[in-house]
Amino acid sequence: MNVTETKSEGLSREYKVTIPKSDLQDKMEAKIAEIRPQMKLKGFRPGKVPASHIRKIYGKSIMGEILGETVSASSQKALEEKEVRVAAQPHIHLDSEEEAVLDGTSDLEFSMHVELMPDFEPAEISDLELEREVAEVSDDDLNEALGRLAEANKKFEPRGKTAKARDGDAVVIDFLGKIDDVPFDGGAAEDQTIVLGEGRFIPGFEEQLVGSKANQDVEVKVTFPEDYPAEPLAGKDAVFEVKVKEVRAPETPEVDEEFAKGLGIESLDELKELMKRQIESETAAASRQRLKRKLLDALDERHDFELPNGMVEAEFKQIWAQLQQEKEAGRLDEDDSKKSDEELEAEYRKIAERRVRLGLVLAEVGRINNVEIRQEEVARALNQEASRYPGQERQVMEYFQKTPAAMAQIRAPIFEEKVVDFILENAKVTEKTISREELLKELED
Repeated sequence: MNVTETKSEGLSREYKVTIPKSDLQDKMEAKIAEIRPQMKLKGFRPGKVPASHIRKIYGKSIMGEILGETVSASSQKALEEKEVRVAAQPHIHLDSEEEAVLDGTSDLEFSMHVELMPDFEPAEISDLELEREVAEVSDDDLNEALGRLAEANKKFEPRGKTAKARDGDAVVIDFLGKIDDVPFDGGAAEDQTIVLGEGRFIPGFEEQLVGSKANQDVEVKVTFPEDYPAEPLAGKDAVFEVKVKEVRAPETPEVDEEFAKGLGIESLDELKELMKRQIESETAAASRQRLKRKLLDALDERHDFELPNGMVEAEFKQIWAQLQQEKEAGRLDEDDSKKSDEELEAEYRKIAERRVRLGLVLAEVGRINNVEIRQEEVARALNQEASRYPGQERQVMEYFQKTPAAMAQIRAPIFEEKVVDFILENAKVTEKTISREELLKELED
């Protein structure tokens, strides 16, 4: 095998690889010798088919298989010989006439384009100075959380027969929807409960039921949104004949022993302890996330090196595709919605570059310091992923085990968090106590 470097620009390299036809013929003879004992052809005893006959009938097919194996093995060997670390799988182009190679009359020649991993020295970790914001869980925090829990478990009790429905009340209704006096599919229901003000119905529907009473008939006029999922109804005017059957007022339960037992918990004290631990866990997670953001900012400031264009482009395409989905769904950030595509592309390309740069820095820190992922950590992450698909856990596990790219997506965040832990253990980290409200606000900002 002969390997020649034909291009060297920045992180881009191209190599020309030549495999003599004699080497290919040797592989052909070895392959024929391997399969000949099991070969069965009409007119020959099993295992006695002449090698020349096998070559005549199956030569091109065998050589095609050999070419695939040879290109894969020789490309890897060529990179090892050049002692380069590649950023992605090489792009390979066959230069030889394929038919001539298959016939055994030509050497195998192919070109290989690769992007290299940048060569850089990570910043000294022990010089990093970071501030970890921490917060204690106060009685007010606990009481607020218990109040939210009670609100989430509120019940609705019937109002008097003459009571008028108000925002926050629940109304039990029958309804029939019509467009141009014709009922439409999905436009009717009985004993439907709607909480007024939650905005879960068609815009304008709930508001017209405010002030209604039990046993009252109400005509509700609405216009379906232009982006309504049921296309035949989008943008159409509709009239709903509504029968209000009952008006119910919300009642938030007292947070007491009875409330705790209603949730399946033995006592109020146990409920408070569970809630406190949950809040502490959420607070610790927020503290770490804020600290990690500071760490990544610090690493980004301390590193400036050439990035593999292919990695940046792949990251940008992923970000851009997600942005377009948000745009089409009408969920684009208010600031982004005011920008042109050119402005957005420039901004998000910088984000892609930052992500790639930080990914490479963390990977290099992990490699240099022998940060490793334990098998049980991967197994735990796999189990968590599989649990998202009840009844299909085994198929999900098999998919990841058989798909290297998917398994890499499982391993990547585990490795990143372990490298972050390693850096934080070796950096200069001081603590600052702030309120939980401040901590969460910092995170939102």
